Amino acid sequence: MLKSQFFGRKKYLEILKKRVIDLKDGYRQNIAIIGDEQIGKTSLIFKFLTDFYDPRIIPVYLESRPEPLDSFTRRFIGILLYNFLSNSGIKLQEDLNFLILKSEKYIPLTIRKIQEILTLLKSKKKKHNIFSDLLSLCETINEETQKFCVVILDEFHNLESLGIKNLYPDWSKSLITQKKTLYVIISSLKYKAKNILSKNLSLLFGNFEVITVEPFNIKVSEKYLQERLCGLNIKAGIKDFVVHFTGGNPFYLELLTKEILKAPNLRMAELLEELLFSPSGILNQKFTTYLKRFQNIANSQDFISIIYLIADGHNRIKDLTHLLHSQRKEIMAKANLLLELDTISRNGDFFKINDRVFSFWLKFVYQEKIHSLTFDAKNQKIGFKNKLEAMINEFLENRSKSLSERLSELMHLFENEVVHIGKKRLRLTQFREIKSLEFHNKRFKDGLIGRSSDTLWIIGLKQDVLTEEDVSLFVKECKKYRKQPKKIIVTINEPDSNTRLKAIEEKVWTWNLEKINQMLDLFAKPRIIA
Repeated sequence: MLKSQFFGRKKYLEILKKRVIDLKDGYRQNIAIIGDEQIGKTSLIFKFLTDFYDPRIIPVYLESRPEPLDSFTRRFIGILLYNFLSNSGIKLQEDLNFLILKSEKYIPLTIRKIQEILTLLKSKKKKHNIFSDLLSLCETINEETQKFCVVILDEFHNLESLGIKNLYPDWSKSLITQKKTLYVIISSLKYKAKNILSKNLSLLFGNFEVITVEPFNIKVSEKYLQERLCGLNIKAGIKDFVVHFTGGNPFYLELLTKEILKAPNLRMAELLEELLFSPSGILNQKFTTYLKRFQNIANSQDFISIIYLIADGHNRIKDLTHLLHSQRKEIMAKANLLLELDTISRNGDFFKINDRVFSFWLKFVYQEKIHSLTFDAKNQKIGFKNKLEAMINEFLENRSKSLSERLSELMHLFENEVVHIGKKRLRLTQFREIKSLEFHNKRFKDGLIGRSSDTLWIIGLKQDVLTEEDVSLFVKECKKYRKQPKKIIVTINEPDSNTRLKAIEEKVWTWNLEKINQMLDLFAKPRIIA
């Protein structure tokens, strides 16, 4: 998302602000921000740095990238000194020698250390400790000025390319001893970042609070479209489809709204055709390039086949072993590499493509190309358009159904698979009977009951705000059944903390639309957009 068009993310901004304020008050809690590519992590940081000002804070933002150690060192020092001098009234230049000269009278000890580091860079001596020396500059500035550094390393995993021996052990020591510096590290490689944090940077003191930047939820996505498309007569069903299609990813939301604003009379299928199917389409080029990264991997076509099948709805382990005529062990070995690359993620017995729109492209564009017998672009285009129209119509048809009807259809798809809802493990029972349920109180108008030979599910549907009293009444209703049921309340709105605690005490699962949509995604069904 463009910095000028920053939207939402209040929760994350408040965490960053709190941690910086805490730093000045003597409490340091480092932060790791992880999330998919183009989800808005860097925009979040730029927004924070633009809005937050404190003369005692020196922000040091660096985009970590493959480069020589010499280049990284000079960039780090240059940014540190530039931001230190930013409020000095001096007309600044982006020249390292100039910045050193102008800073020397304010922070002589820090400048002395900087000159030692720069001298070491020019020498032939081993530079194993240079990274630790760089980080220590922040503590030295604090000693001289009482100012605190907030070091932000974007795509921090790229630090590995600097060739620093003992990078993480040395960094860990700095994190423990340097308590006047706050580190904010960012990564789009979620799997790799979590691995580094759990194995290399897992500390008793100086550890990282992990913040996962998620797509916009339904309400924020709807508000985004309302503001961006203000004045246009766009049908509510089409707006809801955009929320469903993009999954709330701000990059895709922004891209689609721009295209709608450019051609408001263009039908949604035609708009997506330009983006996804046209050779010059932004997303077609993006995803075609993404697939090329597998070309250098041995048996690359096997990996592409796996991600294509997952996108096409054959996303259970047993589906893949059957369709690819492979042993489970072989499939899991390839799937594990795709997990490491953050191409897919796993939820119990299911896999899913992490990039939702990439998944649609695989299903509707890539499929047409690999199944085409004539390589006729015109025929491929017609096939793509027909499937796209069918997908839009399927969404609009499901949009008119009640929540109870959608849940019932979802439950009919269960075949005893295992999934994780939040942090809880759940077996999706294959029911022999699913039917509507009426409750004898006004708080729950309707619900569902699912029965198998050994399992009973009672689901209550709550359209308005869920309260502690609602939970108690629901539990009372469930006690009427001889068999102990799995108790589930589906609510449109997220319950407050007290209600959630009450539900936990009563062993009641509370599912909002986000959790329902997670399951609908696993079964390749349209999301519910309330």
